[in-house]
Amino acid sequence: MSSLLRLLRLRYLVLSTTVGGSYVVHKKHKEIQEKLPDISWMKQNTPEQDIEALRKHLFDLTSTTSFPDTSNLLDRIRQFHERLTDYLLTTTFSRFLTIGSPFLFNNYEQKPSNAFFNLAKSYQDSQSTNEEREKSSKTAHVQAHERQEKIQQEMMAIQIKYQREIDRLEKELQSLKKQLLLKQDKNSSVKKLRKIKKSLIDMYSEVLDELSEYDTNYNIQDHLPRVVVIGDQSSGKTSVLEMITQARIFPRGAGEMMTRSPVKVTLSEGPYHVASFKNSSKEYDLTRETDLAALRREIELRMRASVRDGQTISSEVISLSVKGPGLQRMVLVDLPGIISTETIGMASDTKNSIARLANSYMSNPNAIILCIQDGSVDAERSNVTELVSKMDPYGKRTIFVLTKVDLAEANLRDSDRIRKILDGRLFLMKALGYFAVVTGKGSADDPIESIQKYEEEFFQNSKLFRDGVFKATQTTTRNLSFAVSDCFWKMVKESVEQQSDTFKATRFNLETEWKNSFPKTREQDRDELYEKARGEILDEVVNLSQIPSRQWEENLSKHLWSTMCNFVFNDVFVTASQAGSVGGFNTTVDVKLQQWAEKELPRQCVHIGHLVLLDEFQGLIERDQKSRSYDSITNDVKMHVVQACRSRHQWDAKALDSLRVIQAQALQDRNVPDKQQWESATKFMENALRKELEHEESELLSNTNQNSWKTLIGFQTSTIEEKNRQQCVKELEKVLTSRQQLNQTTKANQVLRSVLDQDELTTVKKNLQSQKVDVSNEFINDTWQRVYKIHFLKQNLTTCFDCRRFFYYYQKGFSDQGLDCHEVVFFWRLKRMIEITSNAIRQQISNIETRRLEREVKEILDDFSGDETLKANLLQGKRVDLAEELKRVRQIQEKLEEFIEALNTEK
Repeated sequence: MSSLLRLLRLRYLVLSTTVGGSYVVHKKHKEIQEKLPDISWMKQNTPEQDIEALRKHLFDLTSTTSFPDTSNLLDRIRQFHERLTDYLLTTTFSRFLTIGSPFLFNNYEQKPSNAFFNLAKSYQDSQSTNEEREKSSKTAHVQAHERQEKIQQEMMAIQIKYQREIDRLEKELQSLKKQLLLKQDKNSSVKKLRKIKKSLIDMYSEVLDELSEYDTNYNIQDHLPRVVVIGDQSSGKTSVLEMITQARIFPRGAGEMMTRSPVKVTLSEGPYHVASFKNSSKEYDLTRETDLAALRREIELRMRASVRDGQTISSEVISLSVKGPGLQRMVLVDLPGIISTETIGMASDTKNSIARLANSYMSNPNAIILCIQDGSVDAERSNVTELVSKMDPYGKRTIFVLTKVDLAEANLRDSDRIRKILDGRLFLMKALGYFAVVTGKGSADDPIESIQKYEEEFFQNSKLFRDGVFKATQTTTRNLSFAVSDCFWKMVKESVEQQSDTFKATRFNLETEWKNSFPKTREQDRDELYEKARGEILDEVVNLSQIPSRQWEENLSKHLWSTMCNFVFNDVFVTASQAGSVGGFNTTVDVKLQQWAEKELPRQCVHIGHLVLLDEFQGLIERDQKSRSYDSITNDVKMHVVQACRSRHQWDAKALDSLRVIQAQALQDRNVPDKQQWESATKFMENALRKELEHEESELLSNTNQNSWKTLIGFQTSTIEEKNRQQCVKELEKVLTSRQQLNQTTKANQVLRSVLDQDELTTVKKNLQSQKVDVSNEFINDTWQRVYKIHFLKQNLTTCFDCRRFFYYYQKGFSDQGLDCHEVVFFWRLKRMIEITSNAIRQQISNIETRRLEREVKEILDDFSGDETLKANLLQGKRVDLAEELKRVRQIQEKLEEFIEALNTEK
């Protein structure tokens, strides 16, 4: 009952009526009968009972009481055409052939009736002379020939008329299908049933996409069918595809190689004629020329982008989906055309690369090979037939297509050559079927509709068609697409379950290997591991805001002083100490600190703040790595993110100006407010001097006595440079001693000069020469700078100890104690500036920079998530590879099972 209701509903839609169903059915029947050809001419030589039988046969074929549903209407129309033709040939015309002279018509041969000719012979013998019999025989032969030609012409007219009627009905069918699809979209229950059929080819295409991207070490072959389109360059291969897809979607060039990579086209049925790329929501309206041009440009751009430098073609697949009313559901792969000669600009291995690419697709035992041969050139010039015959020698999955047959007929001298091609007797290559098509009128801009009309008119008027070279089922791209689609789905149904079983077995093997290799580890593929690392990184970014303020300021102060101490000692403190007076010292310090605060200091502090922020971030990540439960497989991802943050993170530019102001104010203040501040300044000074002194002594020691303990026990001897350095230090220490003795003798508290006098330099050099140590002046001056600085630091360290309890005198302004302690004030100014700067940077980090860093980390993680190559480099190892293998096999198996279920449901 449900099937009858569906048929009645579909008939209601086809006839577009709301009331009076029986009247409309009768009217539709009359219309179809009126459009059937006139067969009154058959009454003269055909018995009435045969005429009535023919009428009844036509009525049965066209009866609206069993009007087919739209799912197989085209097949019924073709069946109707074939049955009518067979009936006419086997029933009606056999009687004409017995009346006249015997002749051949479409390979049907009828034997004349012996009784008839015996009766005619006896009559002629009794009534005519020999001359009359000869004349009568000639007249009968002419009449029979004329009758034969008339019958052929009338039969051709009938076929043309029926072909036009089929074309009209197909157009009506497409329109009805579109209306039906649009109407069913509004009906949820019908939509659910239709969705299975509509998405079946899309589901299959997704399986093929998964298989094409699948890379395994277990040699699993992809044996699912595709229609592989292969042909010589400029053989009309792309034009055939465009006729099948009903749109000019491929880039075109005059003799130039345009197809540079495989293009997978998934054809399916839909209410609108549209195209879209894989993983793209944008749709191109194939009925608009602007969208077609944009689609062709996009395909060409993707092809060129897929080709690596130095190459001409690429194996990277461009996946395209095309939907439209009346399109046959199948998956086609357009390959670069086969070439025989490499031209200038092509890579040296282009010819072999194209052949390898074609062989890789044709080697699939279930691939349907659509072999395109240019009919307008000599068959011996073809390269593709030999290539195909090697891959499919018995022609079990090859469909041969002869293009440009209109040009072939115009230049043809021997029609038997085309007959041999279409009968499979010219090439060594064998095929399931042979087709002749016309895909153009000479211009690449001709619309598909006009080419279809031109193709149909050509075959209707073709001399080769009238001579029987072309059979009706072997012509037009429409019949070709029907045949290819039927073959495609037949092979899909035969192979898909076997492919599913293969992946099911592979999945079992991989799962067993995982249990044996990683029994206590949860299975996680590369994406899952990356998401795990992502979550842990973002957690550590949040933990930055939980670091205590004191920890931030201590780290900042330490980094600030370690960065600026070299400048403070060498460029400011030592230089100012040479002034010889407290006023000169303070003036030099003020000038240098002001210049420093205006130019370099704020920028250095911002850099230090950036460095400390990222160091703390990295420290949190490394601290987590020390826990026992930590998974070290994500280490490379985390460290790569940290390095990306170091190069990408930019400090807020507004902080630079505010730092410049507060630092300049802090460095200008020379009033130590209380004793506590004074003691903290002396302590800061002492620590700074001690660290610098240790650094300088270690540097001097490393230059003069490297690895002294090894030298002492005899494992290593001192070099000549080290011995020279030791002797030079001794002589320079004598210079310092002589300067101090001179000051004591003159009872003057003069500052030791930081530069050697020429006389002192000469004296040191002569003393060294007397000891057979020959060194340059630069060597002596370089050593002197370190010796002098060590002496300077020791001297100021003594001053620091003396000034520790000098705050009372400093506060009262007394200097009669022989001390001024301006060095302590200098270090207090530095300490104060560092504290204020650390506090300002800490506030900047807490209020602004941590949130900006969090945003940047998220952006970096998002960028990395889309870079599969980078993730593959950062997440490596057998564990990851095995999990990835399992993931892909599961995906393919699940998609195959889903497709098989939908396929069985559609059956």
